[in-house]
Amino acid sequence: MTVSLTTWTARQTPAREPIVGNRVRLDPIDPARHATQLFAAIEGEADTTLWDYLPYGPFADEEAFRSWLQPLATSSDPLHFAIVDRATGAAVGMCAYLRMDPDFGVIEIGHIWFSPALQRTTLATEAIFLLQEKVLGELGYRRLEWKCDNANERSKRAAVRFGFTFEGVFRQHRIVKGKNRDTAWFSLLDNEWPANERAMRAWLDPGNFDEAGRQLRSLAEIRTGR
Repeated sequence: MTVSLTTWTARQTPAREPIVGNRVRLDPIDPARHATQLFAAIEGEADTTLWDYLPYGPFADEEAFRSWLQPLATSSDPLHFAIVDRATGAAVGMCAYLRMDPDFGVIEIGHIWFSPALQRTTLATEAIFLLQEKVLGELGYRRLEWKCDNANERSKRAAVRFGFTFEGVFRQHRIVKGKNRDTAWFSLLDNEWPANERAMRAWLDPGNFDEAGRQLRSLAEIRTGR
């Protein structure tokens, strides 16, 4: 069924302001506040695949990292955030909104990288949920996109786990670090958001974890009602 969009109006772009959750806070990137913490979170990172699919990194030292971070603080698209652990106050990862098209209600999340302290944690899931909620819940966008190198199996699994639907592959889409990149496209639509919001909230609920912090039900189990 075709839905009429004659009353559609352009949406606001996300503001350069913190997005606050229960476990994490997404702070607009500020090199003076975040550079040292972020570099410490990734310094000596044994999993070098963290940088394999990003157009930047790894960084030789904090000075090089700070220099790279500096122009991000004034960029409006992409709009970069530091992912801050509210329990410790430390910045432990980054993410961004990019390719914003408020006229048509489309926006992408990307530049996502999690330090070892953030990987496979409830904080990481909440960070993605906050990005989704701001765009699809609060600002009323129609489409949220996730894109990654088609060879990046970890990112593709994460996209599906977070409720995005695989749409296809753009072949020979980019050249990254001297290598071809075929880009996998995923999306989450406004009419899919209510069910995804319920699932994400149910998974993040403290009651979904035992005393050792282990999940009682996975996101996939919650979505299927198991």
